[in-house]
Amino acid sequence: MVPILVFYVHIVFMATAFTKRWQDDGLAEGILAVFFIGLIFFVGWSITSFILTLVMEPVGFGLLLDRDAASLLLLTTAEVVFYYFFLQKDETDEVAKNKIQDLVKEDQTTEG
Repeated sequence: MVPILVFYVHIVFMATAFTKRWQDDGLAEGILAVFFIGLIFFVGWSITSFILTLVMEPVGFGLLLDRDAASLLLLTTAEVVFYYFFLQKDETDEVAKNKIQDLVKEDQTTEG
């Protein structure tokens, strides 16, 4: 049950990231976002599985939380922290972008 929920959350996140990047920057950026999330997921899953192999038995903590489910939960927790800081908007980038747009508008009005 836990792995199904984790996979579902990742699918929803991939769809959300694709849609947001597609609308903001185009189709290529949307596809790259999906591949990036997939890469982080598969590499992270293998790393967390290896780590939990060292510290946990295959049966884990019971029927619902075996070693594989625990590795997926550990991975999801690490991804939430990573994506929180990685996808956080930088205010200085927005300010610089707005200044550039204002300068372009001023330049266009002075030419015409």
